[in-house]
Amino acid sequence: MAVMANTNSMIRLFVVAAIVAAAGFALFMMLTTPDQRSFSQKVGDAVDALPDGGDKAVRQLEDRTPADKIGDALKDGRKEVEKNAR
Repeated sequence: MAVMANTNSMIRLFVVAAIVAAAGFALFMMLTTPDQRSFSQKVGDAVDALPDGGDKAVRQLEDRTPADKIGDALKDGRKEVEKNAR
């Protein structure tokens, strides 16, 4: 009976580890996917971003991964918080 409980816990551990590994791999692939926008879409996004500043508009023209975009959003948010805290 004790051997069966140990086997079941090992199977559960293996299944959980496999799920965590698959989720981590999927997240990695999602965050490193290259930019799929066409040039006209990039220009449209840049025009939309012009009211937020020229640097943000220029960023829209670059090929950036979703991870790059998240990093930029975090930096912009931190700057906004620092600006409003003064």
